[in-house]
Amino acid sequence: MTNKTFDHLIHWRDFKLKVFFEGIIIGLFSGLIIVAFRYCLERAESLRESIYNSANMYSVKIILLILGLGLIAFLLNLIVKNEPLVSGSGIPQVKGVLTGHLKMKWLKVLLLKFVGGIIAIGAGLSLGREGPSVQIGATVGQGVSRILGRLKIEEKFLITSGASAGLAAAFNAPLSGVIFAMEELNKNFSPAILMSTVAASLSADFITKLFYGSSSAFDFPEIPILPVNYYFYLIGLGLIIGLFGGLFNRSLMKTLEYKDKLVGIPNTIIIAIPLLIAGLLGFILPEVLGGGNQLIDSLNQNYFPISFLVLLVLVKFFFTLISYGSGVPGGIFLPILVIGALTGNIYNDLIVNLFHVSSHYSNNFIIFAMAAYFTAVVKAPITGSILITEMTGSFSHLWALITVSTVAYLASDLLKTKPIYEALYDRILMQKQSPIDQKDTMILIETVVCLGSEISGKSVKYIIWPKHCLLVNIKRGDQEIIPLGDTKIYAGDHIFALVNKNHATEIEQSFCSLAMELNNLPQ
Repeated sequence: MTNKTFDHLIHWRDFKLKVFFEGIIIGLFSGLIIVAFRYCLERAESLRESIYNSANMYSVKIILLILGLGLIAFLLNLIVKNEPLVSGSGIPQVKGVLTGHLKMKWLKVLLLKFVGGIIAIGAGLSLGREGPSVQIGATVGQGVSRILGRLKIEEKFLITSGASAGLAAAFNAPLSGVIFAMEELNKNFSPAILMSTVAASLSADFITKLFYGSSSAFDFPEIPILPVNYYFYLIGLGLIIGLFGGLFNRSLMKTLEYKDKLVGIPNTIIIAIPLLIAGLLGFILPEVLGGGNQLIDSLNQNYFPISFLVLLVLVKFFFTLISYGSGVPGGIFLPILVIGALTGNIYNDLIVNLFHVSSHYSNNFIIFAMAAYFTAVVKAPITGSILITEMTGSFSHLWALITVSTVAYLASDLLKTKPIYEALYDRILMQKQSPIDQKDTMILIETVVCLGSEISGKSVKYIIWPKHCLLVNIKRGDQEIIPLGDTKIYAGDHIFALVNKNHATEIEQSFCSLAMELNNLPQ
């Protein structure tokens, strides 16, 4: 295996080309599977609507509905119990697999996440398709790697590629898939990963467009450019959304903590609670059921009074907490966009009534609030701005989107909350849902020397490298350097090191802190 690893480093150009074509394969398969996932979800939601439309709250059919929801709770409990990695969003689980802390059986996770996601979201729980789509794409990437017998470093690239393809296919947003993989999952702009994720995202988006056309995920008409003198209101929106997003993060983690304390209650009962709430809401407030894509579209097509919007946002907020807290398969990506859109609509109505702002820009505040809320919760401002841009089909509002996202990011930091996927990832690690491989396997990791780092300009022999680590290659532009003692490292260099798999995460973290340890080293 070590010889193959060195062969990849020596023939780096060939390796990048290979993962590019493998990314295309992963994108095509991920696109097909997620198109099927979306189609099944649509049919399940249509079936749910027809059931609630035909059933009367006081008829005999309500008994059959309750029994059906109980059966769904039983099935979801079996799925989660059989494979704990399919619970929740799936994005934190993918992060765990990429860092080596979690071990994933790709085919089992793919099948159960597919079925479990359709059942949970189709039954009306306030969960989104994007998290499951990311995890399904990641399983496809791992499956291609295992079938082709690829090395661990290549498998990491392919899993990341599959995850980016999953998001691209879920929202018709290929660029967002790439940025999300870099900003949130990998936190590394490696050229090889960039090439493979671009190939996978574009391929998945191509498949999605074949089935769903080129229309955007949200049905908004042409949105006018927000005047510069309106940016004062944009900053106010960012502040409110940022604090609201921080509150959501804290509330979600508290909900999960409370769920962990319910030791004596069977998990089927815990899952049945949000399902029964969904059954009740199906009669009195069906707008909050499911992910909420149709609810966002309706904000553009219909006028809702502020009192009703406040009711929607409060119910959607708490119902999302309860739904996700049950631990069933399903994401929070789309629900938080819905909460953001509703909040933006309320904010717009208030400034129109109080400050006589033109209602011509109502849709602007709705889409800007979605980006801001996503940023406040996930702490990924670039992904949030690009995602909303692609989902609304307009690239004319990037400046406003980045402005409101930045303000929301800073405001959410006032509550000192972690990014939600990072907090969920830490929670999974504490629970140890899936044991890591205890074999002394060596894997290859890659990191980039940042501008201004104390490592820059230092010779290899004067750097105190972490234990269980062997520096094997330095990539400087297109130049491949076999490191020697006198070899100097500069900002922008890509460092490749062989590390023990069980210590990979700690070593990657120690690379980030090397600069702090090297202040007094001789050059």
